[in-house]
Amino acid sequence: MIFYLKGKIVYKDESSVVVDVNDVAYQVLVSHIEQYTIGEECLIYTYSVVREDEEYLVGFNSLDEKSVFLSLIKVKGLGPKSAINALSNTTPELVLKAIASNNVAFLKKLPGIGSKAAAQIILDLKGQLTGTKGDPSVYEEVYDALKELGYKGTLIDKVLSNINEPDLTSEQLLKLALSKMRK
Repeated sequence: MIFYLKGKIVYKDESSVVVDVNDVAYQVLVSHIEQYTIGEECLIYTYSVVREDEEYLVGFNSLDEKSVFLSLIKVKGLGPKSAINALSNTTPELVLKAIASNNVAFLKKLPGIGSKAAAQIILDLKGQLTGTKGDPSVYEEVYDALKELGYKGTLIDKVLSNINEPDLTSEQLLKLALSKMRK
């Protein structure tokens, strides 16, 4: 297995870079393509995906990002391409915070993550990644309460996706969400 690549970026497209390492070029699927510039030296931590019908490398800027990716691909129904796409719009820290706070709304807004996948991520990873347990229904209760008050689902998702507080009760989270909606 290749742990990392250190070389020069010689090509990039919308989702991958090609790294020249001593005249051998490796194509690597990455999450934040904007962080790579053609002609620059880089170090990319990698994960090799080998399947019956395909083989490719996935790359990361940090070991933290790689660790979150490795956890995400253990979730039932979430593959390497979905996990790297999800990480392309966020940071490992925000993903961990969302899991710790049971924030399904935040996870749902990531590319390739729907309601079922977001709930499965929290169910599978809550205790092992964050060290906390908590009531996974808090964000769902608040979502339902705001829906009953007449707010639209898209607005509720937008507000709840920006609140990552793992220790709030339903009442505290509802008050905080309502205060953000009034702004």
